[in-house]
Amino acid sequence: MPCLNLSTNVSLDGVDTSAILSEASKTVARLIGKPESYVMIVLKGSVPMSFGGTEQPAAYGELVSIGGLNPDVNKKLSAAVAAILETKLSVPKTRFFLKFYDTKGSNFGWNGSTF
Repeated sequence: MPCLNLSTNVSLDGVDTSAILSEASKTVARLIGKPESYVMIVLKGSVPMSFGGTEQPAAYGELVSIGGLNPDVNKKLSAAVAAILETKLSVPKTRFFLKFYDTKGSNFGWNGSTF
């Protein structure tokens, strides 16, 4: 179950968060090669954040997946998520950092069971 956790210092008040969640979900599923029904996206706004010594719009993300990640996929995911954040929240691509975790299924529980 891929999970993309995004935090930004940008306020989400008045923002169409559903559009961001939908686009991110479809993008993660397509690039990782997993069904979208397994993808989870978490978006948090107004998080106190400094990047490069300033509090200008910035974002941090973590993507956890059981397989499907490799350097090529990670590069594509970084670019795609950065583009979404730039378009929807005006976070410059240069002020976004995404960390990847490719994990084993035995480290997670879902619906009361493990993978």
